[in-house]
Amino acid sequence: MPIPEDVTGFEIDADVRQELKSLPKTLADDVARNLVMVARLLDDEPEEAYQYSRVALRLASRVAAVREAAGFASYVTQRYSEALTEFRAARRMTGRADLWPVMADCERGLGRPEKALAMAGEPEVKQLDKAGQVEMRLVAAGARGDMEQFDAAVVTLQSSELASSAVHPWTARLRYAYAEALIAAGRGDEARDWFAKAVEADTDGTTNAAERLAEIDGVEFIDALDPELAEEEAEQAAEPAARKGGESSDERVIFEDEEDVEEFYDEDDLEIDEEFDGVVPERSAERDDR
Repeated sequence: MPIPEDVTGFEIDADVRQELKSLPKTLADDVARNLVMVARLLDDEPEEAYQYSRVALRLASRVAAVREAAGFASYVTQRYSEALTEFRAARRMTGRADLWPVMADCERGLGRPEKALAMAGEPEVKQLDKAGQVEMRLVAAGARGDMEQFDAAVVTLQSSELASSAVHPWTARLRYAYAEALIAAGRGDEARDWFAKAVEADTDGTTNAAERLAEIDGVEFIDALDPELAEEEAEQAAEPAARKGGESSDERVIFEDEEDVEEFYDEDDLEIDEEFDGVVPERSAERDDR
């Protein structure tokens, strides 16, 4: 696949570059440039990132960083079986446990939440740092939800990290997941407060907590820059005015001259008493008694 000329390969992390030193220099440069493209496109163009990862994998399948990059590219494109294979390979090469939560999430993606839940109880979890342990808790709660154990999912997320008022990179996602678990467990009133707490922590917009909170509060967001929405809104605003004008014209017709009157009324429909003095005669008692 073509790679822009401005991509040199030196943009990758130093530790990854160090791993690539086991390769011939020209090959290492090619692999590095493909890894740069994977990182650059992973969020916005995941399918393209996946293609670059496959090129890097063909060139250097024995490099752990390449297997890990290929794993994440497969993961974000929902190729969970491929992702699990690559993550397992990378873990064997490095002996690290930091990929354990995402491997468990791949099991969920493959429809095996029981396996993901079992992984949450394995010794590898104790080797994770705080962020990794929170991630593992999120995966375990998701697995509980997959199994429709909604109350258990709520309990799984209840932790010192959730109760803490400190804000960490994972705080917004943890609070958001807890709010969603509460919704699934039928505890919507509590969920609203946790969506609000997620919004407070989500300064980077990593979740859609603000939208979920607005949905609960009955607030609808309108994109003012969307021309179609603006046109639709203008039409809706004009409709009541047009309807009001129509009703007014139906209720009251103003005639400019006698010709208009004659044209509107048929002589057979209306008889005009030319001697009428404007006084309405009283009804007779006999008529009232009827």
